[in-house]
Amino acid sequence: MSRSEEEDKPCRACSDFKTWANKQSKSTLAPPSKTNTPKDCPLDKEDLGKSTWGFLHSMAGYYPDKPTKSQAEDMSKFFQIFAQFYPCEPCALDFQEDIKKNPPKTKTQAELANWLCERHNTVNIKLGKPVFDCSKVNERWKEGWKDGSCD
Repeated sequence: MSRSEEEDKPCRACSDFKTWANKQSKSTLAPPSKTNTPKDCPLDKEDLGKSTWGFLHSMAGYYPDKPTKSQAEDMSKFFQIFAQFYPCEPCALDFQEDIKKNPPKTKTQAELANWLCERHNTVNIKLGKPVFDCSKVNERWKEGWKDGSCD
């Protein structure tokens, strides 16, 4: 495949399913719906984002309350490296810019969880999604809802 063909190839991780499916469709047939897509297909942008945020918030939820200096440095490095290799290039570049302005806060679990929630809300605002109440971040990602619905 030539370089220009590779550049024109749609990136599934950079598109929502409908957009990606439309780019794949060579006929006038309607693209497949997401509900009937096999579960073992590559993640699209929406699935990748949801899975990634779930992983990152869970990681922040279980970060030590009092990390060692080494743990704090490693977590900060993790986010720098993560931003370089995230599979959706526009998302990765956006996150790189965001963490340049707002470097990871890794002194405590609460600080990291809140920092990540703020980064997630920055993305939510750009996507026109609701903003999450960061005071509830550990309830959502670590302890479970106070109403017991996660028990």
